[in-house]
Amino acid sequence: MTDGILLLDKPSGLTSFQALSSVKRALGTGRVGHTGTLDRFASGLLVVMCGRCTRLSSLAEALEKDYLARVRFATGTDTLDPEGAVVAEGPVPGRAALAAALPAFLGEIRQAPPAYSAVHVGGRRAYELARRGRPVEPAERTVRITRLELVSWEAPDAVLAVTCSRGTYVRSLARDIAARLGTCAHVATLRRTRVGGFRVEEAVSPDAFQPSRDLRDPRVLFERCPPLGILEVETVRAASLATGTPPSDAWFPDPVPSDGLYGAFRAGAELVALVERADGRWRFRAVFAGGPS
Repeated sequence: MTDGILLLDKPSGLTSFQALSSVKRALGTGRVGHTGTLDRFASGLLVVMCGRCTRLSSLAEALEKDYLARVRFATGTDTLDPEGAVVAEGPVPGRAALAAALPAFLGEIRQAPPAYSAVHVGGRRAYELARRGRPVEPAERTVRITRLELVSWEAPDAVLAVTCSRGTYVRSLARDIAARLGTCAHVATLRRTRVGGFRVEEAVSPDAFQPSRDLRDPRVLFERCPPLGILEVETVRAASLATGTPPSDAWFPDPVPSDGLYGAFRAGAELVALVERADGRWRFRAVFAGGPS
């Protein structure tokens, strides 16, 4: 079996792409992709889509994430992480001042990605330009921080617990917090501990991956990551979906499913299609059991 979801605990020192090498070998396919990059220096949870489940990648990419970040104040690097060159030094803030500054970064905030990041600037990756000494100023974006807590303080290091939306750069968050305090900082260590309804404690290391044990049914994504939903369809309805017939409200007993994204599963069995109901109308997002894709 090559279709499914894998929870991988990426070690530091590997890129997210490199962490998938042993998974691809074990499955015998290159159709494997992570859903949210972790920088090489970072560790933690990668939600990996395998086989036809790669078509669900955008759903997992949109999920909220938790991090533990060790922020080292008074030293700034060009990459905002420990792999970069030191480019700035400043004072070490006090614990009370740091704690008082954090609430300003809760909620929706504007954030500029790091110069060393994969965002596009003028049609090129920002890090490609930065490595060539070109000035890089990625455009600001709106992100959401729903949790930002000071877990521990041992000057000049602060451990911060962060819960954030897709597109958030913890490195940029550390940079901006330090700037508010009149100093500089970089993220010394970073660990992703949660993605949506998945936690790193459930994950396996790349070298320990065993397909028969660790590859999960795609149903788990819809069960544990609301507002995604599950539709159970009878065999005859599943056959209609697989050949391109969208569902209708008449397929379902009262109450009719509300607007949203659903995995349509043949009762007690496999994922047949990803469908969406919007303004009372149904449409396909992907088909998994044959038929159109």
